[in-house]
Amino acid sequence: MNVDTILQTKGTAVYTLGESHTLADAVALLNTHNVGAVVVVSSSGTVLGIVSERDIVRQLGKASPGTALTIPLGTVMTRDIIVARRTTSIAEVMEGMTRSRIRHMPVVESDRLAGIISIGDVVKLKIEEVEHEAEAMREYIAS
Repeated sequence: MNVDTILQTKGTAVYTLGESHTLADAVALLNTHNVGAVVVVSSSGTVLGIVSERDIVRQLGKASPGTALTIPLGTVMTRDIIVARRTTSIAEVMEGMTRSRIRHMPVVESDRLAGIISIGDVVKLKIEEVEHEAEAMREYIAS
């Protein structure tokens, strides 16, 4: 199983903002679409970073309450991001997410954003995989 398996099921929609947008813009986008991260891209579509709910909470804790939401994403986004390719195995994704303590991984192909996967997507896939194996085992035993 690889990342493409997840993208085929969930789709390739990714919510993005530019680095000059503010934390308030990111909060609005996350709330509107009920997602946990927004990918920050350049005007040409190159991935520059990512801002997660966790990043927003940390900034709210650091900045004064009156100015926190006006901070540009370019100053608070995680720049050193881990990305996957469509061909990346799910095992590699799980290892990367665990090692880096992240819950969202942009998918990049030819330096262009091709989707995003979350830990929830990975868990759902693994549960489905175990259920299929259990069903196959039940059928084998019954026959």
